[in-house]
Amino acid sequence: MDTTELLQKVRKIEIKTRSISKHLFTGEYHSTFKGRGMSFSEVRPYQYGDDIRNIDWNVTARTNEAFVKIFEEERELTLMLLVDISPSSYFGTYQQLKKEWATEICAVLAFSAISNNDKVGLILFSDQIELFIPPKKGKQHILRILRELINAEPKGLGTKLGDALQFFSNIIKKRSIGFILSDFWDHQFEIPLRILGNKHDLIGIQLYDPAEESLPDLGFIRTFDKERKSYRWLDTSSAALRAQYAARFQQHLQTTRELFTKSASDLIQLRTDHSYIEALMAFFKNRTKGAWRK
Repeated sequence: MDTTELLQKVRKIEIKTRSISKHLFTGEYHSTFKGRGMSFSEVRPYQYGDDIRNIDWNVTARTNEAFVKIFEEERELTLMLLVDISPSSYFGTYQQLKKEWATEICAVLAFSAISNNDKVGLILFSDQIELFIPPKKGKQHILRILRELINAEPKGLGTKLGDALQFFSNIIKKRSIGFILSDFWDHQFEIPLRILGNKHDLIGIQLYDPAEESLPDLGFIRTFDKERKSYRWLDTSSAALRAQYAARFQQHLQTTRELFTKSASDLIQLRTDHSYIEALMAFFKNRTKGAWRK
């Protein structure tokens, strides 16, 4: 992709997602993800109704007038985006590829974060760490993240989510918010996910295409597995094959839900012909009410 085309795509995504973030998600993001705690801000004269436990006795003794300590939330947080760009993310039968959906969702989350003065970082992975951008603030930093997401081409052929989670754990020491965007076609990540879930606030976003959920009756078709680099013929007119295909995928969704539940982490499962805006809004609102986390 040449520079002009890349910048046009970045601008298009910025316009679309920044507007969504500004009008829908900024307040929800702030309510959902609290700061690290309360820090001392200042003292002021005692007013009727103030909590007497907040009286600053040292200042009160010096001035012979009651003063109270004022605290404010330590708001600054770090948002890490872990994005699966393995070959399976380049699949899509509805409007966009899974990778393109992931890019838009990352943009919405990133613009929401910087509106709250939080840092944003990025980890792109396949069966290796493809790119790491340390967390920083600012619009220009977010635009760089978008450019890398749009222009990313994986060197790896498979998916090793466990390695990406371990990298996250090693590189980000302070408790952070981590959004993991993947189709999760990798089952060797339970232990790293559980360890990371104890250190950070993790939310998985499982993206899947309608064609991955159910196989249409198209007769004999030749399929290609991008990650295994192999071809296979399928008789999609077979009702038994279609039922087996659907059952396998439902088991995959169930297994992913169980892994996140065991890790005390949240999971959003999103089909790409459904609205990610509605899915994120439901997550933010239910999480704020305490109804999301199981």
